[in-house]
Order: sequence, then structure tokens, then C-alpha cells
Amino acid sequence: MDSRLERFTVPERVTHWLVAICYVYAGLSGLALWSRAMWWLAPVMGGGENLRGWHPIAGVIFALLLAMQFRRWAAQMKLDADDRKWLAMSGRYAMHDEHGVPESGRFNAGQKMLFWLQSTSAIVLFATGAVLWFPEVMPRGLRLISILVHPLAAVASMGGIIVHIYMTTVVVQGALHAMTRGYVTEGWAKSHHAKWFRQVTRQ
Repeated sequence: MDSRLERFTVPERVTHWLVAICYVYAGLSGLALWSRAMWWLAPVMGGGENLRGWHPIAGVIFALLLAMQFRRWAAQMKLDADDRKWLAMSGRYAMHDEHGVPESGRFNAGQKMLFWLQSTSAIVLFATGAVLWFPEVMPRGLRLISILVHPLAAVASMGGIIVHIYMTTVVVQGALHAMTRGYVTEGWAKSHHAKWFRQVTRQ
């Protein structure tokens, strides 16, 4: 029977799921505010007036929690030469054909790209959201730009999250378990993150 390795610590997992909860609320409430076709979400999210008040608050909490996550993981998210090769061969990885695909460290190149996409999107969403939250003190041109850029950043972010959910629940079996339970088997680590496995086991 495979020994178990700690994949994510308790603080990492707690922060991740708090980020996810705030993200889901901010995302769904934002959709309700953005489109009449999605207004049916409003009662589910607390009602119209509550929704308008809580959407930016959830966004701020999300940004603060993501900043904590950024501080913890940013150094591990730098792309190297193997990561660039991995990205060029990511189609194989998604189809479970890993022949020739470079080994990954603690995070593979796809996870690193998602991290930077979400971090960049969060900055844009926070900045444009602040403009839309206090429109009466903002220049008209800045308001118009924010009205366009804020939903575009949200769409880019949501697209990344959809891919993330698909990869962790369908493509990479055991990835979700790592973020809920905190550990993986040695066999899983060798298969998906061989560099990281050797680092933590000194093999």
C-alpha cells in the first residue's frame, strides 16, 4: 500500500476554500447584476438590494484572501524551461498521454498559468470594481472603461476556473482529494508531480 504525502497544509486548504466561496458568491452575484437573463440568481444570492451591497464586499474579501494565497505560493509559480515545454504539450496531458511531457514540480505549468490568470484578473476586477462602487467620485471616462473591462476580466477569470474544475474533477483523478483531505499517495505524486515527489522524499 502506498504511503501518503502531505500535498497541502491546513492553512493552504482553508485559504483555498474561503477564496472559492467568496469567488462563487462574487461571480454569481455579478452575473445577476450584469444581465437581466441572469437576474433569477438574485433571490438565491440574498435578494436585489442585498445583492448590490454584498457583491463588492465579497469581491474585496476575495481579493484579500487571494493576496494571502499569492504571498504563500507566488515563489512556487515561476515558469521554467520545462514548464514552457509542458504548455506546448498540454493537449497530450489533457488526453492522458503523458509520453514526452516534462515532469512537474509541486505545481504543473497549467496550474501556474491559472494562478497568474486569477491573480491578474483579481487586480483588474478590484480596480475596476472600486470605480463602479464609487461612481460619483470617478471621472466619466474611467467609469466607461470600467463598465467594459470589469465583465471582460470576470469572463476571463471564470473561463480559467471552469477549466480548473474540469481538470481537478475529470482529468486528474485525486487532485480534488488533495485539496479536501490534504494528502496524496506516493504513486499519485510520482505520476503527476514527479519532481515534487523526489524533492519531498529526497529520492
